[in-house]
Amino acid sequence: MATETQLVVVGAGPGGYAAAFYAADLGMQVTLVDLEKNPGGTCLYRGCIPSKAYLHVAKLINEVKHSENWGVKFSEPELDIDKIRAYKEGVVEKLTTGNGGLVKQRKINYLQGKGTFVNSTTLKVELVEGGEEEVKFEKAIIATGSSPAKIPGLTIDSPRVMNSDGALELENIPEKLLVVGGGIIGFEMASVYSTFGSKVTVVELLPQVLTGADKDLARIITGEMKNRGLEIYTDTKVAGIKEVEGGIEATLEGKKVEEPVQVFDKVLVSIGRTPNTANLGLENTSVKVDEKGFVVANKKQETDDPNIFAIGDVVGQPMLAHKAHAEGRVAVDNINGDSKEFNPKTIPSVLYTDPELAWAGLTELEAKAEKRKVAVQRVPWASNGRSQAQDRIDGSTKLIIDPETEDILGVGIAGMGAGEMVAEVALAIEQGLKAKDIAHLIHAHPTVSETVMEAAEMFYGTATHIYRPKRK
Repeated sequence: MATETQLVVVGAGPGGYAAAFYAADLGMQVTLVDLEKNPGGTCLYRGCIPSKAYLHVAKLINEVKHSENWGVKFSEPELDIDKIRAYKEGVVEKLTTGNGGLVKQRKINYLQGKGTFVNSTTLKVELVEGGEEEVKFEKAIIATGSSPAKIPGLTIDSPRVMNSDGALELENIPEKLLVVGGGIIGFEMASVYSTFGSKVTVVELLPQVLTGADKDLARIITGEMKNRGLEIYTDTKVAGIKEVEGGIEATLEGKKVEEPVQVFDKVLVSIGRTPNTANLGLENTSVKVDEKGFVVANKKQETDDPNIFAIGDVVGQPMLAHKAHAEGRVAVDNINGDSKEFNPKTIPSVLYTDPELAWAGLTELEAKAEKRKVAVQRVPWASNGRSQAQDRIDGSTKLIIDPETEDILGVGIAGMGAGEMVAEVALAIEQGLKAKDIAHLIHAHPTVSETVMEAAEMFYGTATHIYRPKRK
């Protein structure tokens, strides 16, 4: 079989399906190719969404445990892992099926299969149902995403050693779990398994976990996790693992490690992700791939092949769904004849544990590394009425401000709902707003978002609930 199309999008994750939908909305003839039955990609099937379903359940359990402080006593929560897993799968099914419906509404030609470039105008699709289909295209977008990275020597062939995909299957709750890697994915899964009953140890090779965030904010998260029983080792290496009777024996090397050799029921290796660029037939095109496997693309998402664009994880960091989504629209605009560049001032990052951690723009850590003069304004949530009423004063809001221009350069928020709050300041950074613009915006009372307003007011020495003399 053969198909002709204006645009073929290879990969139907958040970047790919967003690009395909946008192109169809602009009147293009679109073919979308993916191995899954419906669009969604890693994010919906094995990443962002299922992990958030589990984190929602974990948050509920943590609230129940603290409710006695508020005069409400529950019995100890009983976990039905099968039902929790079914809840997660139900969420995934609803969202991916919904995307399938949107494909039909937009009259997109959806091919479930594996796409391989034959040349710069032809894609061969090995269909899941059997057979092949040849797609002749004018333009193509590569949006094939990424896969969990492996560490040589640590990824042994054992059902007890998982990557993030396996961890989300939630086959059981191991008594002892080792998480290798203290990044966002590792911490989110550590939080889930710990709340569900595992004794969790997190090991990070670098001096700090959650390395993209400022230390003071990361400490709020790690402090709470330690209170819940997590062991966290930084500057520590997992020198080796091997399967033994009843578990996985791991050797830990670090100054603070008191027990170098330990046996765990399961190990989660979560040390990042690698781009899915192998076996795409890119050698049959003019597309270039760098030494790390990323597709080389410019700010218009153009590759070295004039017919082929690339977006999302395959073009490099940050590997975030919302970044891929935005890049997809830039690629489509350029294909459609508009000259656009992907050049945002900020891309927010969020850790969805409880409490959450979110940041955007310049961090205090980056400012120090650049020897850049900044004014840092911090508001502890203990000063906020809504936080006190919810018994959630374990948070902090921080603004990074240019002391000369008064421009808002960055934001960091640790606390419940931080991921929702960060958008306000991200917009301010993107639009080049000044601290006074946030300070003068009337925020609803009582809300935790008032801490953003008060952080801006602190810059001028006029915060209502924080006394700070006017800066000189």
